[in-house]
Amino acid sequence: MQQKPTRARILDAAHDLMLTLGLSRATTKEIARAAGCSEAALYKHFANKEELFVSVLQERLPGLGPLLQRLTEEPGERTVEENLTEIARLATGFYAESFPIAASLYAETKLKRRHEDALQKMGKGPHVPIEALDGYLRAERDAGRIAPGADTFAAASLLLGACAQRAFAYDAVLGKRPPQSAEEFAAALARTLLAGISR
Repeated sequence: MQQKPTRARILDAAHDLMLTLGLSRATTKEIARAAGCSEAALYKHFANKEELFVSVLQERLPGLGPLLQRLTEEPGERTVEENLTEIARLATGFYAESFPIAASLYAETKLKRRHEDALQKMGKGPHVPIEALDGYLRAERDAGRIAPGADTFAAASLLLGACAQRAFAYDAVLGKRPPQSAEEFAAALARTLLAGISR
């Protein structure tokens, strides 16, 4: 059987180690060893650990970014409720998987600051999905499919904040089972949010 390309092996190993050890404890040396390559080979594909982290989020977790971009470019393809439900479903999965990876950052102030600085230089960070969802909702508002006075940034923050809070409250902290499945939660969240911003 043919071995995966080096970059794919590095991403797989980084995802597994970041998920089990957390971002701060998953070293590039351990990631390279798990991927079956040298640390020098890892740095041929990724400039630093932050770039590797962002690549794991973009390529190994549920693809929220591409969906938001597509919906912003073509907002009228499905109903707003269907779109918000899909966004909430993906966001719920994304945050549930990314919380265990990033949680260790908050224990080390210097590491967190270095990580934030690197993300800012790359134009990445936790604000990006909120701004992308705000862009989609503005496109829907401009198309007349939600209320003309709707605060799209607040609505985007509410939807994604609820998805992140669900992951934090159930998946990341206690491992307690939420009262609704991810699909039920996404549909209920979309309906509830839309009730506040619909025409």
